[in-house]
Amino acid sequence: MDKRVVAFILAFTASVIYGISFTIAKEVMPLYIKPYGFIFMRVSGATILFWLISFTIPKVKIERVDYFKILLSAIFGVALNMLTFFKGLSLTTPINGAVIMTTTPIIVLFFSFLIIRERITIRKTTGILLGMIGTIVLLTYGPKAVTNAPNIQLGNLLVFINAASYGLYLIISKPLLEKYHPFHLIKWIYLLGFIMVLPFGLKEVIEVNWVNLPTQAYYRIGFIVFFTTFITYLFNLLALRRVKATTLSVFLYLQPLVASIYAIFVGSDSLNTTKIGAAGLIFFGVYLVSKRVDNGKMKVQS
Repeated sequence: MDKRVVAFILAFTASVIYGISFTIAKEVMPLYIKPYGFIFMRVSGATILFWLISFTIPKVKIERVDYFKILLSAIFGVALNMLTFFKGLSLTTPINGAVIMTTTPIIVLFFSFLIIRERITIRKTTGILLGMIGTIVLLTYGPKAVTNAPNIQLGNLLVFINAASYGLYLIISKPLLEKYHPFHLIKWIYLLGFIMVLPFGLKEVIEVNWVNLPTQAYYRIGFIVFFTTFITYLFNLLALRRVKATTLSVFLYLQPLVASIYAIFVGSDSLNTTKIGAAGLIFFGVYLVSKRVDNGKMKVQS
């Protein structure tokens, strides 16, 4: 199978996991564990897993000139990214959070033009706009649950900061992935990120009543640590080696779609023609951005 096709499959899978995670995380936070405590569990668990998997490949020396880039990746890809996201998600609704995350492709496109001077094509812009329209429709006609969302406006703002942070992380980490194996790179990014979130999350982890925590809460926390953190970051890093950051970021448009489908599956929402049309716009937008025109033919964009 073409390696670029594999990259798209990995990016698609990561987006599906993210979409489900909005609701799963909301079911345990902040009822059983506060946001920063959840972040501590997520980052510490993923850090251990990434370091363990890094022992399976030969060691490599990181050049001194790249230390600062790795530090920035830890700040924007782990610390600021997760602190603002989980705190924001605790204040807003899962669907709002998923939709706001879809601003990331626009942010990545802006940073790509500003930092690496990537050319912005009409087709790619059209794909982004179509995806945005689809997500706006989903926000309008999606689940209206507002319980456990005490400050939606502040929560939305924090999730937007998270989206901007993640977009910048994709741009910064892209050249590093061209020099180093993803396993070596991500273990250092997460270790530095863990050190940064430690002062915020340790106290809230200690406050958790672990003895009386429901079994389902343990399952959900485990899902977030293993799948939403370890697997998705690993899949996105592997995908980022084969596709541009702007292309990878567009898969975030799938998150509100998946979040809505999951809500339908658990019985908190219903399906109608409007939502089907919105889903079509999202998928077509992803298609336009993930393809390039070469000699009159559409090909997968690298």
